[in-house]
This record gives sequence, C-alpha cells and structure tokens, in this order.
Amino acid sequence: MVATDPQAGSTTAKTAAQPSNPGLVGQLLRFALIGGFCAIVDFGIYQGLLALGMDVSPWVNLARAISFVCGTTTAYFLNRKFTFAGGRQQGAGQVGSFVALYTVTFFVAVGMNLLMLHVLPESAWKSTLGWVVSQATATMINFVMLKWVVFREPPTTAPSPAIHTEEN
Repeated sequence: MVATDPQAGSTTAKTAAQPSNPGLVGQLLRFALIGGFCAIVDFGIYQGLLALGMDVSPWVNLARAISFVCGTTTAYFLNRKFTFAGGRQQGAGQVGSFVALYTVTFFVAVGMNLLMLHVLPESAWKSTLGWVVSQATATMINFVMLKWVVFREPPTTAPSPAIHTEEN
C-alpha cells in the first residue's frame, strides 16, 4: 500500500512532539501549585523591597507594583509551559491577552478586597478574610480566562483518512 497523502507521516511526528494536555483536574492542580509559588515570589520581593527602605509612601506602592509584576510574569511563563497546552504556541496576541487579563483581575482583586473590608464585621481576621475572598475571586477569573481565552487550544479536527492505493 502506498499513501497518497503527503501530510500523513508528518502529522504523527507533530503529535508525538506535542506534550499531552493534562486535562481539567491536572490543569487546576498545576495552576494552584504555580499560583502558590508565584504568590511566594510576589510576597518575597515585596518584603525584600520594604526591607530595603521602600516601606514609606509613595515607595510602598511602587514596591507592591514591582512585586505584582514579578509574580505575574512568573505565573505567565510557568502556566504557559506547564499548565495550558494552548500556551505552547507563540504569539504577541497571547502576551497582550495575558497582560489585559491580569490588569483587569488586579483591579477586581483590589475592589473585592475593599468591598470585603466594608461589609465584613470587625474582627481580628477581617483583613485576612478580605484578602482571601479577593484572591479567590481573582484566581477563579484567571483560571477560566487563561484556559478558554489566553491559552485556548486550537480546535481539534479529526484527521481525514488517507487514501491508499494497492498495487498488484
């Protein structure tokens, strides 16, 4: 048998070279682990900058902005590499989508934190609970938008059957 489809051999090689998609549960687990690591990066840089003297206004705001950008940049590259198969494709549009998403979720997180500080009753845990709610809200938005918008996978189409001819 001789295959008349010139793409038949190259499709298998391309598929074998692509890492498999970890599935939704695997993506959630990887996203959570990467997010935890990136939160440590963010917090560590923030604390380091405060220790270097950026603990007074307006420098404290700059320290927070720098730490957020560092944590977010780390999240982009790690999620792109390990969490979402669609992130393995190159493109400036993907980076732009990521920046737009994280800009929006930054304001969602800050706004939700502010809302929680106004609606939660006074307690020793008020600011911590407000941060947790705001972070959880931003994290859910980020996962959904990263999976189905920023790092969306191209639609899979069933390969057309190769036409074979028999030589007698």
